[in-house]
Amino acid sequence: MIKCFQDLKRPPVWLMRQAGRVLPRYRKLRETYSFRELMETPQLAADVTLMPVKDLGVDAAIIFSDILSVPTALGMEIEWTDFGPKFLKPLCTEQNPSQSLKFEAEKFEHVYQALDIVAKEKNVPLIGFCGAPLTTLCYMLQGVSSKQNFPEAKKFFYQNPSETEKLLDFVTDVSVEYALQQIKHGIDVFQIFESNAGIVPEDFYEQKVLPRVRKIADAVRSKGVPVIFFPKGLGCGLRMITSEVCDFVSIDWQTSIFQARQMIDKEVGLQGNFDPHLLFADKETIAKEIEKYKPFYEKNPDWIVNLGHGVLAETPLENVKFFVEKIKEFF
Repeated sequence: MIKCFQDLKRPPVWLMRQAGRVLPRYRKLRETYSFRELMETPQLAADVTLMPVKDLGVDAAIIFSDILSVPTALGMEIEWTDFGPKFLKPLCTEQNPSQSLKFEAEKFEHVYQALDIVAKEKNVPLIGFCGAPLTTLCYMLQGVSSKQNFPEAKKFFYQNPSETEKLLDFVTDVSVEYALQQIKHGIDVFQIFESNAGIVPEDFYEQKVLPRVRKIADAVRSKGVPVIFFPKGLGCGLRMITSEVCDFVSIDWQTSIFQARQMIDKEVGLQGNFDPHLLFADKETIAKEIEKYKPFYEKNPDWIVNLGHGVLAETPLENVKFFVEKIKEFF
């Protein structure tokens, strides 16, 4: 188990997107501040980061930010809409996109300031994060997230293999710098979010993406900070995840955690993988689903409880609280 969770006599529990729209205090802030203002104002970002610890009872805080902080630091302009982020000038429209990017380290400063505030106030582990190179580049190339399979980005990969390599390297190098700075500002754990692992063939991922994920993870782990890797949609490609890649791998809800355990290096702990939609069910159903994981935990104590993706915006608050309470009660 990750060192900062070792004192617990049960599996730790936190939730991706736990600091967001299910929380009444967050919704109250959104009446006054935009999403961008909440992210880029250090004190507000710190306040939102810590909300789920008190309001939901989770065992870790994750810094309130976004995986698109890296593109922003590379000079790309993003409009935050009610339908998701939108890049004003997607890289697909550029003639030589790798030449249009320029790293501006100061664009990360608000994140570091928020981390400093949280590090002083927290009483639970603090998780930092970045987007994995593939996922980050998909957004940068296509410009919007409305087409979740990113067809324009995938077309670019095959039509421009050399430029794709340059861009992946650029994103990776900036992500390494970002991760190392987060460590300096007090994080205890680092998660790499690969939300789009399933949109490319397995061999493409293994050859072009996974080595760059490892580069980020190696940099983080060299500082003594454990890494959680979340490759959503990787499926049978989970066999590629060894202890050389990460300390824990987060399993999406499409894959049985029992099957995942068989595929993945036994030295790698698991995180996940409850379906986020489960939290719309009645409490009896939620409790029964949690109970199904008891045999798994008995054989695999290196398990962090989480969802198979982020908390959905319309999820009933009382169900999220119930889920966290039952995890603490059952194990």
